[in-house]
Amino acid sequence: MNAASPESAVAGRARSARFHQWRGRKDAVARWLIGVGGVAVIIAVVLIFFYLLLVVFPLFTPASTELHSSAQRAEWTASPSLFLSVEEQQELGLRLAADGSIEFFRVAGGETVGTSPLLSALSDNWVLVVPANEYTGLLAAATADGRIYLLRQSFETRFDGGVDQRVIIPTIEFAYSDQPLLELAGVRLRQLALSENDSGLMLAALDEEGRLQVLKGTRRENMLTGEVSLDSSESGIVLPVPAATLAVSGDHRWVYLGDASGTVRQLAMPDLEVQRSIALDGGAITAMNMLIGGHSVLVGDEQGTISQLFPIRDDDNHVTLELIRQFDQQQAAIRQIVTEQRRKGFVALDAAGQLGIYHSTAGTLVHLQDLSGLDVQALALAPRANGLLLQGEDGELSLLEIDNEHPEISFASLWQKVWYENYQQPEYVWQSSAATNEFEPKFSLTPLVFGTLKASLYAMLFAIPLALMGAAYTAYFMAPRLRQVVKPAIEIMAALPTVILGFLAGLWFAPYLEENLAGIFALLLILPPGVLLAAWLWQNYDGWAKQWLAEGYEPLILIPVLLVLGWLALWLADPLQFALFGSDLRTWLSQKAGISYDQRNALVVGVAMGFAVIPTLFSIAEDAIFGVPRSLSNGSLALGATQWQTLIRVILPTASPGIFSALMIGLGRAVGETMIVLMATGNTPVMDWNLFEGMRTLAANIAVEMPESEVNGSHYRILFLAALVLFLFTFVVNTGAELVRQRLRERYSSL
Repeated sequence: MNAASPESAVAGRARSARFHQWRGRKDAVARWLIGVGGVAVIIAVVLIFFYLLLVVFPLFTPASTELHSSAQRAEWTASPSLFLSVEEQQELGLRLAADGSIEFFRVAGGETVGTSPLLSALSDNWVLVVPANEYTGLLAAATADGRIYLLRQSFETRFDGGVDQRVIIPTIEFAYSDQPLLELAGVRLRQLALSENDSGLMLAALDEEGRLQVLKGTRRENMLTGEVSLDSSESGIVLPVPAATLAVSGDHRWVYLGDASGTVRQLAMPDLEVQRSIALDGGAITAMNMLIGGHSVLVGDEQGTISQLFPIRDDDNHVTLELIRQFDQQQAAIRQIVTEQRRKGFVALDAAGQLGIYHSTAGTLVHLQDLSGLDVQALALAPRANGLLLQGEDGELSLLEIDNEHPEISFASLWQKVWYENYQQPEYVWQSSAATNEFEPKFSLTPLVFGTLKASLYAMLFAIPLALMGAAYTAYFMAPRLRQVVKPAIEIMAALPTVILGFLAGLWFAPYLEENLAGIFALLLILPPGVLLAAWLWQNYDGWAKQWLAEGYEPLILIPVLLVLGWLALWLADPLQFALFGSDLRTWLSQKAGISYDQRNALVVGVAMGFAVIPTLFSIAEDAIFGVPRSLSNGSLALGATQWQTLIRVILPTASPGIFSALMIGLGRAVGETMIVLMATGNTPVMDWNLFEGMRTLAANIAVEMPESEVNGSHYRILFLAALVLFLFTFVVNTGAELVRQRLRERYSSL
């Protein structure tokens, strides 16, 4: 026997030392890289959270204002201002005075840039000038002797010299005709209300004697000359109770009156019959105006309360006026209510000089500004509602800059039921866009959260039984060689793109399910007892086939059984639905059970998303069950327990931390799924657990609407808020799941 030389032993020890030193260095580098990667992941998650928070935060910042003194026009005190307006850029303004003068002026500095003799040529004694509810530029101007003229103002912006040379050209002219639209001889008018839509206009006049005169005009356009004229009809009544305020609806169906007793009356056209009277508890009505769209009427009283009312259609198809909400933040009588031109907001000036900025649907006072030092005589709200032009008693012009980008956002509008116009009752609604300017965006996140939970629930109900039972059988009962084929095959399913699953679910499975709904439900009835029967027959079979099939390969014989049972269920579908449901199951669901059926529904989404979640659930759960030491199962079997008892009472509790992790990861996968729910549902944000109706999820809503949203607009930021809600939901669920997993691990670690 040859002995190793001392030199070779020393060389071996040197190589061994170098090897261990090199391995130690590699371990240190690996630990460093893993640590850096883990910290980088944590930093990335935190940065994502703060970025979402940064985009969402402006939604909840309060409105702010800044008052600037613009100019001093002492000559304006000689004749009161009946009407002020300002154009979109807040560079030019328009003033109509009681002496008939019309003046265009610069907001900054107050210098005159143009005048018009339009009204002064007709009379020198004007008493009322009011704009149309829709802010189309149409004005109604009334003289002291009861003549009412229609005017139209406009501010045209031109860029004749390029984009850097903006020129604003103000104009005012007679609308439709230079003759009076309405003549009430010898009558002094108290209130005017005007509305204009695509079909025509409606003008209501209330005089000091309590008489109401309404003119409704239909627009006629000459096809040859393009000249537009009005075909008008008049109606009038003497009011039983003198009215103080007046408004007309945008659809020209209703006239609203408010009186000193605090009662609001709804009069129906054309007969002016009282349709509904509502007594408010705030005292005399002092101001009234219509919100944009002409559907809601805003009523201010002497106690400083502002009420919003609008007509609703009841179950008997009767339209009645209802009190929807009230704002009681101001303490003095409301002098004037001015509504925004593009949103459901408004400003209200009271007798104490307090200016309130409100949003009707959000039901909030956005900002309260003290203007008592100005003694405001006239005001004009900019078209973008970002500025308010004020004229004081001494002719001082002031500009109130308003930073109020997101007044429609409040906790109530995002998470609670809101009573929207044209709805019979408060509801959760998500509807971010429409075709008309009067549309009011509805940003309730509740239907989206509900849809996310609904889709995830049905997906998990489909995936959990199949994935967990399949994982338990594969890990504990299946033959090792068959497991080597089955487990990779199921895991490969996770690589299938979800867009393909959504495409198949929406364009193939949804129509197939609709046509074979009875067959699918017959499958649910036939498949479980059929499989149990096949298992019982195999258990009691002692023939050559059982000797030939090795233990653990039993799933192979279930494949033909499942195929036969599926064929049998589809074959029995028509006889079953004819015998149980008349002729057609879908018709029975709709007409007899009162259950609506949409082709792309929660059942389709549940199957498709469940199919996508199954590989994740199966793989993690199977690894957890297979990783349970054999000594535990062998010890249980040695003590006399059966294989099923061992699985249920030993294997599954020991593997429960891993199984729970699989469930939570699968739930997170289902909650964040986008493409399947985007393509396999109708994307309807409804709140109904009906299995045959669709839904809209947070993730799908972000994918659909983000490309269409205005950057930094309310819609844009609310979509980021939806992403933040999704982020927080998954974070909280995963954190809670990790805590539960650690508890389970500690509990069963001693086994």
